[in-house]
Amino acid sequence: MNTHKIYIKRCITIAKSALGTARPNPMVGSVIVYNKTIIGEGYTSPYGKSHAEVNAIASVKNKALLKKATLYVTLEPCSHYGKTPPCSDLIINEKIPHVVIGTVDPHSKVAGKGIEKLKKAGITVTVGVLEKECKQHHKRFFTFHNKHRPYIILKWAETLDGFIAPVTKKEKKPVWITNYLSRQLVHKWRSEEQAILIGTTTALHDNPFLTVRNWTGTNPTRIVIDRNNKLPKSLSVFNTEAETIIINESLENDFKIDFFLANTIAQQICNVLYKKNINSVIIEGGAKTLQTFIDEKLWDEARVFKGKTHFNEGVKAPKLVGTIVSREKILEDTLNTYVND
Repeated sequence: MNTHKIYIKRCITIAKSALGTARPNPMVGSVIVYNKTIIGEGYTSPYGKSHAEVNAIASVKNKALLKKATLYVTLEPCSHYGKTPPCSDLIINEKIPHVVIGTVDPHSKVAGKGIEKLKKAGITVTVGVLEKECKQHHKRFFTFHNKHRPYIILKWAETLDGFIAPVTKKEKKPVWITNYLSRQLVHKWRSEEQAILIGTTTALHDNPFLTVRNWTGTNPTRIVIDRNNKLPKSLSVFNTEAETIIINESLENDFKIDFFLANTIAQQICNVLYKKNINSVIIEGGAKTLQTFIDEKLWDEARVFKGKTHFNEGVKAPKLVGTIVSREKILEDTLNTYVND
């Protein structure tokens, strides 16, 4: 592995520390190298605060070395004013002579403009180092800007005989198929994504909180499909622990979709979430909601638990066609992760 790849790989590693906090910004990582030694590192701060390059530059103790250093970054430095000034301007002002970039930023306000600005200032710019790995790392950001929808993760648990819920149950709460460690992992996932979505039936029958309770992190925005606005406000999803967005056909607002266009329900929901700047969502709904996104081919990952339980009858698990990219055991549970081909 050449030198540039070593440092971009380090950028990707430290950038993962921003997962769940940088959203909807990309979780960028940056390192600064002088004389084959890392003299500064940084990753994207929580939304509205400093970007990775700013934090990396700030961490350098001897700023005089910046004029002889190389800055590495997973994503093209921004060139526009948002909630913070352009990172490209700071790099130019600090007279950093060489910048190595993993991949170009797909955002229309950047998209090569940052690279162009750096080059015009006389900075040597190297682009495309570990590009595939950087794009994969920034999969949420790239999906949002290239496909104009959130990165979509399907999640469910099914029994050994292929059911996700029993025929009937005595209480309005989940019937657990998986063990406590699998359920804790789901809470970790919730902390990493910007939103979580369920349908009316799941809200009524399970009365879930959809929050991060068994993990440390920020609660995702809760998206609830309620076609006729019939869900009682006493349900847990309407508490004050997290923001809740209701999608239905009766409210005259940004969250209205047309349920009569049955073949485009998932696409309409994606359109709403895109307008609301939500770049990732976990679909934790019931079989009908999950199958809707599967049938419209609007999903990127599926994380499917298989427990050791048998229901013998009940609600069948969704039918999914995809490629398994990982399989792991969590005590007696099996977790299969699929990607959409």
